[in-house]
Amino acid sequence: MTVVFFLEEPSAREMWKGFLPRTFPGMTDIKYVVFEGRQALEKQLGRRLRGWRTPDTIFIVLRDQDAGDCTTLKRKLVRMCQAAGKPEAIVRIACRELESWYFGDLTAVERGLCIPNLVRYGNKRRYRVPDTIHHPSKELEKITRDAYQKFSGSRAIGRYLSEDSNKPQSFRVFVEGIHRAVG
Repeated sequence: MTVVFFLEEPSAREMWKGFLPRTFPGMTDIKYVVFEGRQALEKQLGRRLRGWRTPDTIFIVLRDQDAGDCTTLKRKLVRMCQAAGKPEAIVRIACRELESWYFGDLTAVERGLCIPNLVRYGNKRRYRVPDTIHHPSKELEKITRDAYQKFSGSRAIGRYLSEDSNKPQSFRVFVEGIHRAVG
C-alpha cells in the first residue's frame, strides 16, 4: 500500500517525515507531493490526483485553515478529490496553521529546538487551546526568540511530536484518519 500526502508547503513534509515512521512503523511506502502554498495545492490537486496510477494508494490532503472557514475549505477540497475520481481521499484542515499542532506539544518543541522551559507557555490562556491561536507560526517565532524557522524547525520538532499528548482537536482528527486509512 502506498500512502500519498498532498501538502501545501515543504515544512509540513519535514514534520511528517519525523513523525510518521515512529507513529506508523508499518507504513513504509510514503510519498509526499508538496506544493508552494495553498493556491498551488488547490490549483494542481485535481490534476495530480487524476494522474496518479499506482494501485492501492491512499491519498491524504492537508491544508492550513489560515483565515478561511474550516468547513467551507474542507468541502471544496473534498469536491476537488471527487471530481478527480478519488472520492476516498482523506481531507483534513489544520486549524489555523500546522504550527498550532506544535503548540499542542510544547515538550516536542523544547526537545527539537533545544530550548528549555517552553512548556510553561502552554499554561497561558492564549495558548491553552492551540487550534484557536491566530498566526501560530508568528507566536512560535516569538516564544522561541526566532529559533523556530518553518523548514528546519518542523524537521526538528517532528521527531519528537507525540500522538498521545498532542492536544489540538484538528491534530487528533488528522492522526485518527491516518489510523483508519492504513488499518
